[in-house]
Amino acid sequence: MIPEDHKIILFDGICNFCNSSVNFIMDHDKKDVFRFAALQSDPGVELQKKFCLDPNDMQSFILIEGNKYFKKTTAALRTARDFGFPWNFSYVFIIIPPFIRNIAYNIIAKYRYKWFGKRDTCRIPSPEERAKFL
Repeated sequence: MIPEDHKIILFDGICNFCNSSVNFIMDHDKKDVFRFAALQSDPGVELQKKFCLDPNDMQSFILIEGNKYFKKTTAALRTARDFGFPWNFSYVFIIIPPFIRNIAYNIIAKYRYKWFGKRDTCRIPSPEERAKFL
C-alpha cells in the first residue's frame, strides 16, 4: 500500500552511499514527511512502473510527491527543503539548470559501488525504522 500523505524516496537498496543518505534523511526528517522503498523492492518497482520509469535504472535517487516524481539533484534539493535550518537553504541551488547540477551527481552514481561499496542484499530496517519503509 502506497501512502499518499507522505513523500516517498526510492533509493538503491544495495548501495552503501544510498543507505547512508537514507539514514541522513531519517535523522533530519523531524516532521515525519518521508517514507522509503528500495528501487529493487516490490513497492519500489511498482512505483517506478506507475511513473513509467525504468526499474532497471539503479542510478537515480527518486522523490515522489503525490502524482509527480523528481530525480537526481532535483529530488535531493526538494528533500533538503523539508529539513530545518541550515539544510533547507540548499534549495536555492534549484535555480541552476539540472544538466549542470547533475554533472557531479552522475559521476558519483556511476562510481558509487567502487568508492563506497555495496551490500549483498537490500537494507533491512530496524524495528524502530520499519514504519518508514514501504
